[in-house]
Amino acid sequence: MNTKKIIGIVSVLVVTGLIIYGYLLYRDIFSGNTRFTEKETYVLIPTGSDYDKVKEIMANYVEDMQRFETVAQKKSYPERVEKAGRFLLKKGMNSNEIVNALRQNVPVDLAFNNQERVEDFAGRIGMQIEADSLSLLESFKDKTFLEENGFTEDNVLCMFIPNSYEFFWNTKATKFRERMAKEYRKFWNDDRLAKAKALNLTPIEVSILASIVHKETVKKDERPKVAGVYLNRLAKGMKLEADPTVIYAVKLKSGDFTQVIKRVLNKDLATDSPYNMYMYAGLPPGPIAMPDITAIDAVLNPEKHNYIYFCASVTNFGYHEFAVTPAQHEVNRQKYVAWINGQGIKR
Repeated sequence: MNTKKIIGIVSVLVVTGLIIYGYLLYRDIFSGNTRFTEKETYVLIPTGSDYDKVKEIMANYVEDMQRFETVAQKKSYPERVEKAGRFLLKKGMNSNEIVNALRQNVPVDLAFNNQERVEDFAGRIGMQIEADSLSLLESFKDKTFLEENGFTEDNVLCMFIPNSYEFFWNTKATKFRERMAKEYRKFWNDDRLAKAKALNLTPIEVSILASIVHKETVKKDERPKVAGVYLNRLAKGMKLEADPTVIYAVKLKSGDFTQVIKRVLNKDLATDSPYNMYMYAGLPPGPIAMPDITAIDAVLNPEKHNYIYFCASVTNFGYHEFAVTPAQHEVNRQKYVAWINGQGIKR
């Protein structure tokens, strides 16, 4: 066999090899390599995960791990220091796209409202980010943090302003707490602080009163009117006598916050608790729920009137009947008692 033929054969083999290699490389990089059926899914990689842990997790989402690892190596992913986070994968992604996706930590749209206790709140947040409820609760109740920021264990729930926030899934408990403290300070701008001062209330006291307003009525347009009643009572040195505070006191004493109480009984009014505003004057030591922004602003912008009393309306459900005198209030109360008895509601 002459030299030209040998060179020709070798050339063909080389070209064929290159074509095969190119095909395999193309397949590894650019052909679909997912095994889940959903259009898209999120992969959660815990803090401290090394490359082996990532491979263990990704095996649940990737069809061919060898192809994935080949591309990961070529793109120096194993050497990436921080691998933790929440990552979006789409059905049909190729290995190259998957590795790129693992470099893009996608934030969580975190929302919360209407939590009765800081323990409930920690549980709610712990379901949305990596930090568990225990570590979150410990960070919220840290004595140094509370002292430095002017809170107590009883009122720290006031710090959390219900809204929607962006957080990375792998946010640490202390980082979440610091962000919430920053958002709290931002919320209490000069305008809100001035309004609180004009009411002779601190921001925490505003939030505590707002939690009662929040629980009294779900009607946002009625909240300034209800806030006005409570502020009138405080100005006169009267007890708030707010049913939601009694309900909270009963739940707190029993330790059962899952119970549903639709009717406050006379025996409930005798519950000895600083949260029972039938028994004690002023404000409770902390909020009875997480007030939303409309409730806080209702206290800061109360309706000006002379009402001292209110009772649930039996003709305009969800709203209340307001009164200036005890006699007027008694008429409204008797209507409500007759209605609730007719409904057979005993608790």
